[in-house]
Amino acid sequence: MPIQSMTGYARTEGSVEICSWVWEARGVNGKGLDVRCRLPGGFDALESVVREKVKQRLQRGNISLSLNIEWVRQGGAYGINEDVLNSYIAMLPELGEKVPGLKPASLDGLLALKGVIETRDEAVTESARDELQPVLLSSLEETLDGMLVMRADEGARLAAVLSQQVGTIEELCAAAAKSAAMRPVAIRLRLKQQVEALLEDVPTLSAERLEQEAALLMTKADISEELDRLTAHVGAARDLLSGDGTIGRKLDFLCQEFNREANTLCSKSGDVELTRIGLDLKAMIEQFREQVQNIE
Repeated sequence: MPIQSMTGYARTEGSVEICSWVWEARGVNGKGLDVRCRLPGGFDALESVVREKVKQRLQRGNISLSLNIEWVRQGGAYGINEDVLNSYIAMLPELGEKVPGLKPASLDGLLALKGVIETRDEAVTESARDELQPVLLSSLEETLDGMLVMRADEGARLAAVLSQQVGTIEELCAAAAKSAAMRPVAIRLRLKQQVEALLEDVPTLSAERLEQEAALLMTKADISEELDRLTAHVGAARDLLSGDGTIGRKLDFLCQEFNREANTLCSKSGDVELTRIGLDLKAMIEQFREQVQNIE
């Protein structure tokens, strides 16, 4: 399976003799898989099946599914509620006494009273709903397939962006290595100045102690380990982006490691140029992390 985004949308329409329907599916970013269903009355038992079908296709994301059904009114779908009609008729003598000269009630007037004529969804029986479920589930499959296509298209675009950002991170690491290669001369000069100042304050300082101080300064300024780990992380990111499957969590963890090494590099920086490169590196890693949040 190619890299997928967690953002997607799909809509599927369908109809049979007794009804028409619309499935809608929306997906946004999420740490795990969260499925929310909105189904019409009488189809509550369908929710567990719907959730299972989503889980078979998706690993992560906040998914909202809705099903709207419009029933077709057929002959005999309207009737007279005799109980309501009889209650109105029973009230007529009392009204006649209270309102002298009241005209007799007409048939069309009685039928227009609220509740006398009612709709009867005779076609929407439990048997009809049971027969409809396989058709609705088949339509759901089409909807989920459509959302997968959109997630894959978005994922391909994200993969191109992420690959470009990894390339920029690699370039910044190379620039940091080049800047670090020029640092020994500056470090030696700064160390010489520090030793001269130290000898003025402590003239009896031993040569062994001076060697220890020199080694300590060189160790603190060495960023070769950070650059090696950053290079390894770049390789790991490229491997993940060239592969298949759900890689979002792995890339998110890799971003943490990228950021850790960039922070250490900046803390060891002893000159303006390396600090600038380190800050650019941190900014690019943050941009990379933001895009990774969209990957399943």
